[in-house]
Amino acid sequence: MAISSIQGGVVYRSAMGVVDIAVAAFLAGQPVCLFDSEFREGETDLLFAAGMVKPEDIRQLRKDCGGLLFLAIGHEVGERFGLPFLQDLHTDKGLVENHPILSVLVTDDLQYDSRSAFTLSLNHRQTFTGITDADRCLTTRRFAELYQELVDAEADEVTSHSALGAEFRTPGHIPVCRESPGGLGTREGHTELAVGLARLAGVPPVVIGAEMLQPEGDSALLVEAARRWANERDIPFLCGDDLKQVLAAADK
Repeated sequence: MAISSIQGGVVYRSAMGVVDIAVAAFLAGQPVCLFDSEFREGETDLLFAAGMVKPEDIRQLRKDCGGLLFLAIGHEVGERFGLPFLQDLHTDKGLVENHPILSVLVTDDLQYDSRSAFTLSLNHRQTFTGITDADRCLTTRRFAELYQELVDAEADEVTSHSALGAEFRTPGHIPVCRESPGGLGTREGHTELAVGLARLAGVPPVVIGAEMLQPEGDSALLVEAARRWANERDIPFLCGDDLKQVLAAADK
């Protein structure tokens, strides 16, 4: 593992080096393996920058990982499109009154966190079922492209919401996870780590990924097995601690 401590505000070159390699891969549309922490989920996710994803990348996520395909988005993306946290929707007083089952299904026992990152799931309106590799690629890539187009155009909230609705529908086959307000300062999940990596790479904070499971699917792929898998394929392997240290240094 790369050294990831900071002395005098300077990150050791070894930590910077592994993050630089991951950033270069993201910029080239290549995957990165990102391990969060032994003290959290203990999972490695395979990630791609959403704006450059191809159908074969979705296929790799589906076949090589085994976990859920998800789209991680930055807080600013969620704000632009007004995407609510599902946990807030499911505990809304009016919705609970109309759908009492929500009161007994409430998320109050997460073992790895205090709050779920899930927001709405999406399909692009030009997809059929939305589940094929090509369909999920279209939904993923076009979402990132649309976000950047609206940022570049300095579009307001009404325009952004209308543009999203013109191209996307919910529910869909791409579950979306929204970064917590405050980012890694308030939550240290894969969502926050993934969009942090995207920001370092200078690409939209929209990342498609999937959790890597053991072949039988009974638990997360052990970190050393994930590291070997990545090394055998020349895929950068990054630990959350390395990324957090570099991001903290970049903010100073």
